[in-house]
Amino acid sequence: MRLQDKVAVVTGAGRGIGEGIALRFAEEGARVVVNDVNEADGNRTMEIIKNKGGQAIVVIGSVTVRDLVQKMVAMAIKEFGTVDILVNNAGIIRDAMLHKMTDEHWDPVIDVNLKGVFLCTQYAARVMREKGYGKIINLSSTMWRGNPGQLNYSAAKAGVIGITKTAAKELAPRGINVNAIAPGLILTDMLKSMPSAIFERMQKNLADFVPLNRLGSPQDIANLALFLASDESSYITGQVIYCDGGMII
Repeated sequence: MRLQDKVAVVTGAGRGIGEGIALRFAEEGARVVVNDVNEADGNRTMEIIKNKGGQAIVVIGSVTVRDLVQKMVAMAIKEFGTVDILVNNAGIIRDAMLHKMTDEHWDPVIDVNLKGVFLCTQYAARVMREKGYGKIINLSSTMWRGNPGQLNYSAAKAGVIGITKTAAKELAPRGINVNAIAPGLILTDMLKSMPSAIFERMQKNLADFVPLNRLGSPQDIANLALFLASDESSYITGQVIYCDGGMII
């Protein structure tokens, strides 16, 4: 198994991409710390892992809260002894055009999608630095390049890339790899939350957006995350890897 006895913290792991990554890591032998703000979702992911013979605990709460993040890393150490892998996946959207965007749109998106990455990286990296090993995987998005109605989300996901590259430079001497995944159109609840007319039009003209002519799945992202979490990627750091069906060719 590619992650045998590794300890992975996965944020936003209650559904969608985060759930897919947590389950895939567990299949490959990782002991998983499942984080989500939704208690039912987080517990479901944990129970799926346990029912398949894996090891997992759940930490419910927001990655925007420093005390929660500190507690999450402490629980990982208490239950499993260390933190080897961090996946910063937790994210939200609050879409609005620029002229209609309010603080209620802006603040939570920046907090969850950007501050959360900073806090989790900071606390996990402290553990990884001491032992000279670690894998940090940040979920950005193809939308970091700009998308109408998503000024807040695009800004946050561009910031994630900045965090990734800076942390990669700082942590490389300590044996820690830091990379980002930029998903394209992945079929999750977040994508389904788009207005139905827009979602239907996008699916009808999918080939105009995605050369591979299909939406991605959480499993597609999980497979890439598995590679980046494994020792097979030991000479890769500071990179943004697109998993988008060819959207930005």
